[in-house]
Amino acid sequence: MRKPETIERLYLDFDGFFASVMQQAFPALRGHPVGVIPFETDKAKYTTVIACSKEAKAQGVQNVMRTPDAQALCPDIVLVMQRPDLFRRAHNALLNEISCEIPIDTAKSIDELTCKLGKRDIVDPQGLAARLKKRIAENVGPHITCSIGFAANRLLAKLACKMDKPNGVTIWEPEGALQYLSALPLSEISGIGGRMEKRLNNAGIYTTAQLTATQPKQMRALWGNVNGERMWYGLHGYDIQAQPTGRGMYGHGRVLPPELRKLDKARDTARLLLTKAARRMRRDFFYANKLWLWLDLREGGWFGQRDLPCVNDDQAILAALSHLWDKAAFELPRRHEIVRAGVTLLDLMPADGRQLDLFLNDDRDRQRWERITFSIDALNRKFGKRVVSVGPWKPPPGGYAGGKIAYTRIPSAEDFW
Repeated sequence: MRKPETIERLYLDFDGFFASVMQQAFPALRGHPVGVIPFETDKAKYTTVIACSKEAKAQGVQNVMRTPDAQALCPDIVLVMQRPDLFRRAHNALLNEISCEIPIDTAKSIDELTCKLGKRDIVDPQGLAARLKKRIAENVGPHITCSIGFAANRLLAKLACKMDKPNGVTIWEPEGALQYLSALPLSEISGIGGRMEKRLNNAGIYTTAQLTATQPKQMRALWGNVNGERMWYGLHGYDIQAQPTGRGMYGHGRVLPPELRKLDKARDTARLLLTKAARRMRRDFFYANKLWLWLDLREGGWFGQRDLPCVNDDQAILAALSHLWDKAAFELPRRHEIVRAGVTLLDLMPADGRQLDLFLNDDRDRQRWERITFSIDALNRKFGKRVVSVGPWKPPPGGYAGGKIAYTRIPSAEDFW
């Protein structure tokens, strides 16, 4: 395994991305503490600040904080509804500008990316960082800033990136990497969550210095898999490449506004989310063998699943959802409040490797529904919006259902139709 003798990786993280994009797009928000929320502002007391600006953070507001708590800390915070379509366009514009200076290796999320350094950039990382920041400020906008970390590998560059936020540049040369790491608490190491930290504490490891003093096989045993050993080599500056991952599921979840938190009111939202998940699945040429429906209640939750005969058409998938919805109606208490609803299509099968159940092979009716569904998809693609759907199409308040920006997924334009 190769151990680089110099920096080879850049990791870039946009500062307060959602809030800074809103400030760049809407001048009236600039210089003010901003909190981005999922619903319109008259529902603010029921929701959460999902992202906040540096001005709000300076007053103690944090991402994923209840709006009443955020307003108590920062009475003048300006609450604005999320704009996933705007965030997606900003992401694409920023990647375009960065790729003019250096090829992008991987976009890790909507606001993080990593690059491999060329010889010129290894010699002058500060110059590269200055060029990137200047290009972003001049061609996208000065209110969107980024923090940049340089190190021998991706993991160390990501950790370095966190050291001088916001708008900082941090360079960890290989010979000093372990010394830089020793100043970080375990919770700051990417890949160490709360449960993993407790496991390490139980093994007598309380600091990052103690963690890096272990051996690879010991780390593997602590993690219970090869990821622990990979972590050890990453922290010690070896060139560790990310393992390829395959698609495991398609799904969407949605926090419901107060007026939709009863089962009969939430059904249309669940249908819409499932239809959008199925469209994504078809675009990637997959079929599903199972459907999950999950409902987060104010107290507890409900979960149901139903097997599918390797299908991807809307009629078959929505019929399965209807069955699960009837089951939920029978099992849920009379007094319930559904805070969040979600659907997941899983047990995927690539279209070119599809295998059908001996007793549930495609019949004429199933083939007809597949043709109808593919025709609907073609019409929607042709006109660049939703023009046809199977059954009702009632977006919930706030819009953008199915266009959520998850950590590992950046929506496409089709997700907003």
